[in-house]
Amino acid sequence: MDGGSSSALRIVWLYPDLLSTYGDRGNLLILVRRAQVRGLAVEAIEVRSDQAVPADGDIYLLGGGEDGPQALAAQRLAADGGLHRAIDRGAAVLAICAGYQLLGRSFFAKGAKYPGLELLDLDSDRGPSRAVGELVGEPDPALGLPTITGFENHGGRTHLGPGVRPLARVSAGIGNDGTTEGAWRDKIVGTYMHGPALARNPALADLVLGWATGAQLTPVDDTWPGRLRSERLGAVRTG
Repeated sequence: MDGGSSSALRIVWLYPDLLSTYGDRGNLLILVRRAQVRGLAVEAIEVRSDQAVPADGDIYLLGGGEDGPQALAAQRLAADGGLHRAIDRGAAVLAICAGYQLLGRSFFAKGAKYPGLELLDLDSDRGPSRAVGELVGEPDPALGLPTITGFENHGGRTHLGPGVRPLARVSAGIGNDGTTEGAWRDKIVGTYMHGPALARNPALADLVLGWATGAQLTPVDDTWPGRLRSERLGAVRTG
């Protein structure tokens, strides 16, 4: 965590007025809760698109959104520069769907190609059909995560460059392209999973918290998240 004026873990939810679909605010709530039960002080900050992005946060969250808001969010984040400065000083980022796409070099919205933030080595375009439904995958072993599970609803397809690694290999659903899902490098992870993603994947929440704190996190009671995971993974296997 930053050694500035506050010792609290600062979690910044970016542009909730533009990027917040399918329960993505739940990711903020889950990170806050999982930090608090471990005795960590937390400050949750919501930054609207007409506000400056603070560069002293520890975790930054981007949610999903429609084409117009996605394009506007990319333009404003690029002009602001706060997210780039935060990443340069070691902040962690979790980006969902449209937020994931705009971290790359380019994406399509409103029938046109838009420049991304160039924080991840990837490009997104339009797919032949809309990907809607359950998304399951086996994560990159380097992350030490169990099977991921989420809900996807997107028309894009994302193509990874050599500067990133897939978050997971798809076993159900589409994800990036029917083979891989999401991407990560350093302390940045992007995914098409809604759900919200961290409700179904508490280990991913703890991975991001660990990146931000630099600490080995103590275990917490995951009975209810475990039941949710079992239910949703079972629905895919039997569906």
